[in-house]
Amino acid sequence: MREPPLTVLSGTPIADDGDEFTFCSTCAFSAACLSEGYDKSQLRDLHVLVEHVGPFREGDHVFREGDPFNAIAAVRAGTVKTYVNDASGREQVLGFFLPGEVIGLNAIASSRYPCNAVALDTVTLCRFSFPMMATLASRMPGLQRHLFNLLSQDIGKASLLSGNFTADERLAAFLVMLSRRFAERGFSPNRMRLTMARTDIANYLRLAPETVSRVLRRLQDEGVLKVDRRDMEILQPAVLDELAHHVLRD
Repeated sequence: MREPPLTVLSGTPIADDGDEFTFCSTCAFSAACLSEGYDKSQLRDLHVLVEHVGPFREGDHVFREGDPFNAIAAVRAGTVKTYVNDASGREQVLGFFLPGEVIGLNAIASSRYPCNAVALDTVTLCRFSFPMMATLASRMPGLQRHLFNLLSQDIGKASLLSGNFTADERLAAFLVMLSRRFAERGFSPNRMRLTMARTDIANYLRLAPETVSRVLRRLQDEGVLKVDRRDMEILQPAVLDELAHHVLRD
């Protein structure tokens, strides 16, 4: 089996598209399918549901709040930010989605997207018809379980940082989660490019932008991180894990 590509400081992760028998390295559903003993040749029904869409350029919207929901989309390359605007028009960042992660799950109940999704860099997607996927999932218990797991993870991400934690703990947890999410897709856990702006990270963590910048500077001064604009290297993962411990509860 070919080794998946690694994230490098000069750019964002690029997916290995696989071949006739193996899955794309960032396929959002490969874990479910492989755990059931299926390879790509046995999943033609799932494969024909996939529509490759994009590229979306930085600032392009993938969908907007209130748009009708009929498909879920897995990020194939790039990063997508989801957000809502409050009654005063202020933006509230809900999350960031990396290659292999699924956006749109929170629209299932209402059949309309409850938030906006915007590309932070050049983004391509794999879009799956949700009605057709639900029908297929009824015949594939592993796929159905995976959909439930994705829903659970989506809820967990939204609530994880809502506790009464310090700025250091929140930022450390954010970076540790990013590291783990990259690692799950075969990318480097310690070298990454932050495609999201500091202001977006601060908004998501409910911190002031200057607080995020101050904590990053301190972590760099202490040798925990190496930061060069949006390129980041985690030099002391154990220290970052310890800082994030109370947030992540592990």
